[in-house]
Amino acid sequence: MSTHAKPLIAIGGENLIDTVQTVGPDGSVTSTHKLGGSPFNVALALARQGQRPRYITPISTDAFGQRLAAHLTENGGVVAGTRNDAPTTQAIVSLDRGIPTYDFQRDDTAERRVTLNSIRSTLPEATSHFHVGSLAFVGGADAQAWERSFVEAYERGCVTSLDPNVREMLIDDPRAYRARFARLLVATTVLKLSDEDLKWLFPDLDQRPAMETLLSMTNARVVALTKGRDGAEIWAGTTHCSVPNPQRFDIVDSIGAGDTFMATLLAGLIPFSIDSMSRDDLTDILQRSIHAACLNCLKEGCDPPTSKAIDDALIHGLPKGAA
Repeated sequence: MSTHAKPLIAIGGENLIDTVQTVGPDGSVTSTHKLGGSPFNVALALARQGQRPRYITPISTDAFGQRLAAHLTENGGVVAGTRNDAPTTQAIVSLDRGIPTYDFQRDDTAERRVTLNSIRSTLPEATSHFHVGSLAFVGGADAQAWERSFVEAYERGCVTSLDPNVREMLIDDPRAYRARFARLLVATTVLKLSDEDLKWLFPDLDQRPAMETLLSMTNARVVALTKGRDGAEIWAGTTHCSVPNPQRFDIVDSIGAGDTFMATLLAGLIPFSIDSMSRDDLTDILQRSIHAACLNCLKEGCDPPTSKAIDDALIHGLPKGAA
């Protein structure tokens, strides 16, 4: 393990409102508004684990945007992006046994009002870690700006991290998206994706050959694959390990679980020199990331745990209420 000054972590990508629709036993539908967006959730989860991430994506000045900005600030994050009066992106989320499906309303919203110059002017000069993912790379001029800024950060020596968090319904041109993803893989230090992402990215391959193909395409020094109820795997150079979920448990919902995993992975890697980590180091980080994601699944919406809550779960198991 090496000792480093506290990193300056910048986060780019969407912020939005998840309007969660739940069908009751009598067939009635209730809606609740949850704060979200994959990169926003990563920033929130990092803040709850004692980091001070700078969230550089624009946030609306509307009522939803005010809630988003206040929530991140109250939890220790920094709203470092601009504010504008375009509406907040909204995702209509339907739950089926705790598993979400999404319908996005994202045309001309606040978080999409970025250019390469606006990102360059907002990204702190001392940035050591730069995370971008999810809808930022779906398409349009904003996706081009995020891609270029990500590559530039990598070329400057930043630790870059990527979570594609594929949303198929928003991808108008799958071939162009996969080509962008392939370009981003070359400029990525830490890559996290789900088994569902992997299946969509490599539809003609089974999971193992798909992972082998992915690993051959990327310069990432750490690659993590989450597999839902089957735990997760991690690769770093020639080192590989796989960790199951801690126990069977009842999921309230899985919204934000992958984002919580991503944030915990990043926080876990910070104290280390990535290229000198042992298999035990990687296993510990993977176990911690899985426990954090499982804790998030025990609550409604994205509600990432604190470092203490993760520590307690690792020692004592998941809280009562898990099956």
